[in-house]
Amino acid sequence: MIYKRNFIRELSFTAVGVFVVLLAVLVSTQAINLLGRAADGRVAVDAVAALVGFWVIGMTPLLLVLTAFISTLTVLTRYWRDSEMSVWLSCGLSLKQWLNPVLRFAVPFAVLIAVMQLWVMPWAELRSREYAEILKQKQELSLIEAGSFNALGKRNSRVYFVETFDTDSGVMKNLFLRELDDKGNDNIVFAKEGTFSLEDNRRTLQLRDGYRYGGKPGQADYTRVSFERLSLVISTVPKLVDPIAHRRTIPTAKLFGSDNPQYQAELMWRLSLPVSVLLLSILAVPLSYFNPRTGHTYNILIAIGMYLVYQNGLTFLRDAVEDGKLNFWLGLLPMHAVMALAAFVLLRVRTMPAQPFWKAVRQSFALKGGAR
Repeated sequence: MIYKRNFIRELSFTAVGVFVVLLAVLVSTQAINLLGRAADGRVAVDAVAALVGFWVIGMTPLLLVLTAFISTLTVLTRYWRDSEMSVWLSCGLSLKQWLNPVLRFAVPFAVLIAVMQLWVMPWAELRSREYAEILKQKQELSLIEAGSFNALGKRNSRVYFVETFDTDSGVMKNLFLRELDDKGNDNIVFAKEGTFSLEDNRRTLQLRDGYRYGGKPGQADYTRVSFERLSLVISTVPKLVDPIAHRRTIPTAKLFGSDNPQYQAELMWRLSLPVSVLLLSILAVPLSYFNPRTGHTYNILIAIGMYLVYQNGLTFLRDAVEDGKLNFWLGLLPMHAVMALAAFVLLRVRTMPAQPFWKAVRQSFALKGGAR
């Protein structure tokens, strides 16, 4: 029908605007936060854009839920305010008949959120943590101070000295290194040039054109070896990020059937957002009711309150499942059931606008056959 096409088209345009505004506000806030951390030296400046991008991917499902809810609420509230809804209702179009176009608008959001929550999000979270770990390791390797003695790696017996350091090329000039090995030998290395590198999860010091002296202090058994290239392993690190080390990076297929409370909580959260966007869109139909004669916009405040209760309730139940206080189904179903019941009751209440609110609520629970 014509009203469905016009309604969905207006919802689509409104959703684009709402999503862009929400994204701009959140991205600017996160960018300012990361730039502040970069100014303090806690985050590399070159990494700000990439970290913002990963953060946006992580926030997109929640933004899509908000976008669908706010768009439906905004458009239908305008219909009530401009008396368009009254015209449609007087023509015999019931309020429940708006559920069909609303769901046609919300189902693509639910599908997109499900795809992101079940497949894209674990991948993005894993890549984000790997990227942050690589930056951390590179930052540790780049903390070089020329003209002073510094410890090298986690071994306290390793000390190095650099005469000059080129920050652009990463090349150290006239490098001195001293260490004690496990046998008690004293090893001293002189090199004209040196660079730090990170390959195959190993942190190494690459030296060129130098000499290596080795022996035990107090004994005349020192050896002298010249070299053109020498690679010293500073430390060997494990795999940057283990995919199953954090519940947010675990592939969804491994979450099903798991007895781990943390895995169950993560699966509950991934399944909850696609369901919530459908229920919130349905709930927006009765919540959009607006009486043009009063001019009060209490419905917006109620809608915000119900959204906060819904999302905070899901978060609370997820934490309870993670702590082992509830099983998977008791964490997944209650809030969705409550919101579905609220949508059903409010839809019946709004079909009786002439009745006082609480009287209409009581009548909405009564059986149809018993109504007089």
